[in-house]
Amino acid sequence: MKSLVIAEKPSVGRDIARVLKCTKQGNGIIEGERYIVTWGLGHLVTLADPEDYDQKYKQWKMEDLPMMPDRFRLEVIKQTARQYQAVKAQIHRKDVNQIIIATDAGREGELVARLILRKAGNEKPLKRLWISSVTDRAIREGFAGLKDGRDYEPLYDAAMCRAEADWLVGINATRALTCKYNAQLSCGRVQTPTLAMIEKREDQIKNFLPKSYYGIQARAQGVTLTWKDGKSGSFSTFDRDRAGKILEQVRGESGQVIQVKRTPKRVGAPLLYDLTELQRDAAKRFDYSAKETLNIMQRLYENHKVLTYPRTDSRYLTGDIVPTLKERLKACSVGPYRVLAGRLVNRPLPADPGFVNDRKVGDHHAIIPTEQFVQLDHMTVDERRIYDLVVRRFIAVMYPKYEYEQTVLTVRVGQEIFTAHGNVVKSPGWKAVYDSQADEGSWDEDDAPDEGSTGAFTGPGGQSQSLPPAAEGDVLRGLVFSMTEGKTKPPAHFTEATLLSAMENPCAYLETGDKAMAKTLGETGGLGTVATRADIIEKLFSSFLLEKKGREIFLTSKARQLLRLVPEDLKKPELTADWEMKLSGIAAGRLERDVFMRDIRAYSMDLIREIKSGEGNFRHDNLTNRKCPQCGKRMLLVKGKNSEMVVCQDRECGYRETLSRTSNARCPNCHKKMELRGRGDGQIFVCRCGYKEKLNSFVERRKKEGAGVTRKDVDRYLRQQNRETQEPLNNAFAQALMGINLEKQQGEQRKNRFPKQP
Repeated sequence: MKSLVIAEKPSVGRDIARVLKCTKQGNGIIEGERYIVTWGLGHLVTLADPEDYDQKYKQWKMEDLPMMPDRFRLEVIKQTARQYQAVKAQIHRKDVNQIIIATDAGREGELVARLILRKAGNEKPLKRLWISSVTDRAIREGFAGLKDGRDYEPLYDAAMCRAEADWLVGINATRALTCKYNAQLSCGRVQTPTLAMIEKREDQIKNFLPKSYYGIQARAQGVTLTWKDGKSGSFSTFDRDRAGKILEQVRGESGQVIQVKRTPKRVGAPLLYDLTELQRDAAKRFDYSAKETLNIMQRLYENHKVLTYPRTDSRYLTGDIVPTLKERLKACSVGPYRVLAGRLVNRPLPADPGFVNDRKVGDHHAIIPTEQFVQLDHMTVDERRIYDLVVRRFIAVMYPKYEYEQTVLTVRVGQEIFTAHGNVVKSPGWKAVYDSQADEGSWDEDDAPDEGSTGAFTGPGGQSQSLPPAAEGDVLRGLVFSMTEGKTKPPAHFTEATLLSAMENPCAYLETGDKAMAKTLGETGGLGTVATRADIIEKLFSSFLLEKKGREIFLTSKARQLLRLVPEDLKKPELTADWEMKLSGIAAGRLERDVFMRDIRAYSMDLIREIKSGEGNFRHDNLTNRKCPQCGKRMLLVKGKNSEMVVCQDRECGYRETLSRTSNARCPNCHKKMELRGRGDGQIFVCRCGYKEKLNSFVERRKKEGAGVTRKDVDRYLRQQNRETQEPLNNAFAQALMGINLEKQQGEQRKNRFPKQP
């Protein structure tokens, strides 16, 4: 008898098959003496569309809402139906006596496999492979310690409840809003609170009133001293007259050193990366979107096998990983890391490493290198940049603490106090891992972690500086005083990096101030999950609710109107907190799934009643005079994340046309990214500095420059652009899904690799 192993993706399936010595290729399988390995393509099975329950749901009508299936049906995803049939055939083989679930270890990975098994009618016993990396060693150890599949039934229940709840709330509310206001509107428990957070930040910026503040500086002997308020301890005042009086009082006076305080400081390295922290750093340093970083990480995990599972929300390791650290260091001791990692290989590990904590690891530990030998020359520039971030962070946590001496000089001038500070490095410790980048081929000058993020002292009232030798009682003569002036600044607009942070920790946006909910949001990762936030942000851009100006994110008019029309509950992070508290209870066996779903059904009905009774209205304020070539209606001018396009206002027509798209081509004058405008042979690159260049001329110039850009590369880029342009924008159910079931995007990402053939 044989065991059937179901992996989530073909690449992982092939790795497992190799380790299990399965060599016989079949239709969507690889077979050996004891095992048959097959795989999904992400999700093969999903919840059925509304029209599968009743044909009347093909038409979006308010009188048909809410839709409440007694029992949710499953359907095979058409694009991957062939692979589903291959998996189903293996499940029902007579020589297969057990199924081993080897999908990604987590709630959504569990759902991928269980939906396939449920749709196929499996009745055979289940085992579970639970691993965090796909190296040969991890796979061997995982199969040596397979878990009982019954232990993961509560996790599957929680995943199904999440999917069904998002279906009931998201699809019903999206259809109700669209029908009520005759506009393409969608909402969901994650995307709508995310929009509300951005709106709140924009309102804070709009209503902010800057205030001037004043300070006093004194310079002498190469030292800059800053005035300090003796009562409040502040280094500035909002009272200009007071600052002016103090300036007059101290002008011409000498200063006496009344204190020289030297304090030794020790600062540990930043914690290891989880996915959100990695996405934040990649956005700040390389301007990568969250989606781009996740895709790069996925390649490093699946294809190169040099990094562990990316979709993790933990920044710690478990104790059982510690014995493997030396082997991981050896594996990454190549190229620029040879010396850095080599120093640690022959030394004992830290006796009490702060990055090891079993209690702070959920399904997966932090992202770290695997034991797989690294070939840097096989990676793209993007892959090396992300790999570099992870490896340096991994090495840094095992280096000693950064040590320096903080010196604070306090000087009395008349009746006023002035201070200066400086730091003297005693031991660079972990900072040597980042300081070495200039000598070892760094990818970016800003790769080292921000000083503030490490807890390093930046001192009172200004920047650190070199201080001359000084002792108490010394007199500073020839002081030159001046008044400084500044203005308070509003909060910054969200970027992808800061939006990820807000989604991960939305407690500041809770209206109730409920501590239990705040704790739950902190424990469960906030709005969305590490696996879905990138897709959520991308969906908000693709549905024209967000737009970008430089790196900053702004709401569109459509988004602001949507927030006026959507029920209040859907705008609050409290909804997700409440759901996650209950889903965690289901996963832990403390709450029955029927109780949760009964509440969700009642909540969905309340939402529809609220939307039906709404008195708002929706107005397109981006109509153009251009007519749709398919239906003749006026088209809307919209801005995507990296493009500008016109789309038909009729949600059932779906026509769209790209006008311009930000490319990766750099302007030869100012080196900024240029826009590609037009269609066919008339396409032209345009830069904001005024530079213009035809596509054909650009290709010829790049050839002469030896950039390696071929006509084939350009054609591939243009084909991709055309595919994106031709994707149906207003397919009714696709749009409904845009605002819901967002945690399912992990599967949708794989599904999109196999688009429907024309």
